[in-house]
Amino acid sequence: MQISFNWLRQFLQIDWETTRIAELLTDLGLEVEGITRFESVPGGLKGVVVGHVLTCKKHPNADKLKLTTVDIGREEPVQIVCGAPNVAKGQKVPVATIGTTLFLNNGESLRIKKGKIRGEESAGMICAEDELGLGDSHEGIMILEDSLEPGSPVADLFEIEIDEVFEIGLTPNRADAMSHYGVARDLKAGLRQQGVQKELMTPSVSNFNIANRSLKIAVKVEDITKAPRYAGVTISNLIVQPSPNWLKNRLKAIGLKPINNVVDATNYVLHELGQPLHAFDADRIFGKEIIVRTAKEGTRFMTLDGEERVLDKEDLMICDAEKPMCIAGVFGGINTGVTENTKSIFLESAFFDPVAIRKTAKRHGLNTDASFRFERGIDINNVEYALKRAALLICELTGGYITSDIVDLYPKKKEDHQVFLAFEKINKLIGQEIPRDVIKSILASLDIKVKSVTESGLGLVIPFYRIDVQREVDVIEEILRVYGYNNIQFQSKLNASVAPTSRFEDHTLQNNIGDLLAAQGFYEILSNSLSNPDYTKSLAPELDKNSVTVLNPLSSELSTLRSSMLFSALEAASYNINRKRPNLKLFEFGKTYHKAPNGHLEKEHLSILVTGDRAAESWAIKSKPSDFYFLKALVEQILEKMGINGYETAGIESAEYGEGIKLVKDKTPLVNIGVIQGSLRKMFDIKQEVLYADFDWAALCKMASRKQIIFTPIPKFPAVRRDFALLLNNEVPFKQLEEIAYKTERKLLKDLSLFDVYTGNKLPKGKKSYAVSFTLQDETKTLTDKHIDKIMNKIKNAYEKQLGAELR
Repeated sequence: MQISFNWLRQFLQIDWETTRIAELLTDLGLEVEGITRFESVPGGLKGVVVGHVLTCKKHPNADKLKLTTVDIGREEPVQIVCGAPNVAKGQKVPVATIGTTLFLNNGESLRIKKGKIRGEESAGMICAEDELGLGDSHEGIMILEDSLEPGSPVADLFEIEIDEVFEIGLTPNRADAMSHYGVARDLKAGLRQQGVQKELMTPSVSNFNIANRSLKIAVKVEDITKAPRYAGVTISNLIVQPSPNWLKNRLKAIGLKPINNVVDATNYVLHELGQPLHAFDADRIFGKEIIVRTAKEGTRFMTLDGEERVLDKEDLMICDAEKPMCIAGVFGGINTGVTENTKSIFLESAFFDPVAIRKTAKRHGLNTDASFRFERGIDINNVEYALKRAALLICELTGGYITSDIVDLYPKKKEDHQVFLAFEKINKLIGQEIPRDVIKSILASLDIKVKSVTESGLGLVIPFYRIDVQREVDVIEEILRVYGYNNIQFQSKLNASVAPTSRFEDHTLQNNIGDLLAAQGFYEILSNSLSNPDYTKSLAPELDKNSVTVLNPLSSELSTLRSSMLFSALEAASYNINRKRPNLKLFEFGKTYHKAPNGHLEKEHLSILVTGDRAAESWAIKSKPSDFYFLKALVEQILEKMGINGYETAGIESAEYGEGIKLVKDKTPLVNIGVIQGSLRKMFDIKQEVLYADFDWAALCKMASRKQIIFTPIPKFPAVRRDFALLLNNEVPFKQLEEIAYKTERKLLKDLSLFDVYTGNKLPKGKKSYAVSFTLQDETKTLTDKHIDKIMNKIKNAYEKQLGAELR
């Protein structure tokens, strides 16, 4: 937000330097991000002086150029080549001297240098008004008054306004400071705390007077919830023309383009008082009636920018008896705007519901000065005053006069908010006792009225325009920012206590598992919780009804909260693959969001995505693609790290996976592991296989247990390995072999592993071959062949009996 220093001084007569004011405003919470210099004529006409043309003759080498000698107040006149058709001997003209920089109307700059033009020396430039930034004409040079002294600065002849503009980074809660008056009001409170007493001056509206009642426009508000207050007045006999320079300069200083005296006046009052206004051409209001109502669904409406918009049934509109004229609080319509032919207007000043305005502005992708203020909340008590102020200004600028009573529909008055402020709470939150008289003084400077005083605190009445001050802590924040954060003393000693925490806290477990994955070459990703609704619809249309939608989305592609972690992982994978990074190992901790019978549900997840080769290409290591067993081994490593065991494998029923499994413990699903189905990969333009694991993180945290670590000496007696080549049915899993072996020999069987799998036409149909190794060890003695053979026979017999296995 831009605030003009000259404009600010219309409210507060202050002689501080702008840098000092910027420091105070920043301390008050209105952070000044920069100060820029504004000049109504760019460059301020520095280096441009009055010249007296002594001679003027035809250029010897050019038909359209003239050779002049000009007195510019120096000892010797200078020779200047000029191409203007109207230059003549005896004229007083503006001359840009050597070294002067001119800022042209097209935005370019021109530095005047001494040189030769068609062989003749030229030491300056006789200027036209567009070259000086004083107008648009380039028909010839400017002719000045004969009485002027040669060499006198041209800048003295024109009212060049020089201003300094504060760029304030306004936070959304400070709706009260969205105008020069609002900033001046805050600055006055800050100055008072500094011991500087300044009176806040406001424009007078005492001259408001109704000339006649010849143009009456009836007003009807059908939706008082969205338009709690609506006021208006008519002004007739207007002459619409360009605004005077003082008004143009005020608007230009804050980055606004002047349009005409009526529109400029409404913009001026908006930035002066923070009250948006709108002027309708009264002759185009059909039926001489204003109706404030919501639009009919699908109505087409063309706004001032020439774009046709389709209205929503929730959009609040300003209509006449026949058609919509304006999107209330957001943007005007093209058919009822003020033009050079306008002779009378209906001037609107209103308070619209902030939520309704914000939704409408977002719905249509509009962000105007009016909507910026309405959607944050303006002062409803300022509506009539701002209307009178704007009406008087328009009458002054256009020669018009007021031709109706003010229509002010305000059926349900908004009450000021009341808060009780406890002195003890102030001291507790601030950490320092502030004298009570200082507190009362600060509150008074902020227009917060003290309704009652007790030993324990103050009963306060908060003005309506301070919509961000609703609670006791809000009032304390107001006191503190005016008192000055820099005035709060800090102790040199800092005391802190260390609270005992469990190693099974959520964040601790996340760090541990994150370190484990990072050590194995995984990268953590952080994704937006907002997602594209098309993802869920394409995956499982029946799940779309459980998606949580955003009421005012930034875009249609970010209009739902994600219901699966998979989509953000696939987006990241697609982005990297398209940039020639096909080998990916990614993980993310995050939440998914779902509708539930009693409200909404959030679920915590750990997702892991693997695609491409396990490692980058290298001469030392043969590249090997990531596969299901690589991901499964990683999942089991994570579960082991968290002390979770005794889980079972089950089939998976999920639209996300082409094939996969899930691990379950005590009927609680822990993780889904599998290969992402091709249709989903195609949606993200991924051609390579993608493996994905989705953990129920909350379930893992609940089951995580302390893993007891037992240290034992290395056995003195050797271990023995024996191998079996088993012929098994295809449906028999290795896990079943493992369970039978450990059940048969609990004491001496230390390890069992599968080191080869064979399937082929050399085996009977429906059969496969497993090569399994068994490691046996007795920590008290050396095993004999007889003992070993006995154990292996027991295991073989168990396999034959329970699985129908055969030794090959």
